[in-house]
Amino acid sequence: MADRGLPDGADVRDADWYGEDLSGREHTGVSFSGVDLSEATDVGAVFTGCTFRDCRFTLSEHTDAAFVNCTFTGCSFFRATFTGCKFTGSRFDRCSFDLVTVTGGDWSFVALPGADLTRATLSGVRMREADLTGVRAAGASLTGLDLSAAELHEADLSGADLRGSDLSSVDPRAARLTGARVDAVQAVALVTALGLRVEPGGV
Repeated sequence: MADRGLPDGADVRDADWYGEDLSGREHTGVSFSGVDLSEATDVGAVFTGCTFRDCRFTLSEHTDAAFVNCTFTGCSFFRATFTGCKFTGSRFDRCSFDLVTVTGGDWSFVALPGADLTRATLSGVRMREADLTGVRAAGASLTGLDLSAAELHEADLSGADLRGSDLSSVDPRAARLTGARVDAVQAVALVTALGLRVEPGGV
C-alpha cells in the first residue's frame, strides 16, 4: 500500500502501487524509481518537483492531477489517460507514450524533445512554450492545442490531425507537414509563414 505520508524528498524504489487510488495525495521532491503505477487512478493528486525514473503508468487514469516541475525518465505511459491535468514545467526523457490520451489541462513549458507521439491523442491541451523539438508525431491526433510560442523545429507532423490547434509557432520550412490535416485558418497561417500573400482571385 502506498504511503500517504511520504516526507518531502523521500526515495521510493521498486514499490508496487498497482491499481492504487492516489486521489488527494500530495508529494514534494519525492524520487520514484522503478515504481509500478499500472492501472492506478487519481483525482486531484499533486506531485511537485518529483522525479520518476523507469516507472510504469500503464493503463493509469488521472483526473485534475498536477505534476508540476517533475522529471520523467524512461517511464512508460502505455494507454494512460490524463484529463484536465497540469504538467507545467515538467520534463520527459526517453519515455514511451504509446496510445496515451490527454484531454484538456495545462502542459505549458513542458519539455518533450524527440518524444514519440505517433500513437498519442491530445486534444484541447494548453502547451504554450513547450519544447517539442524533433518530436515524432506522424499520424498523431493533436487537435485544439494551444501551441503558441512552442518550439517545433524539426518536428515530424506528417499525416497528423492538427485541426483547431494554434500553429503560429510552426515554421513549415523547419517541420514536416506532408499530409497533415489542417483547417482553412491554419492553412492561411502556414502559407503566410512561407512568405506568400493570400489574396482574392484575379479576373
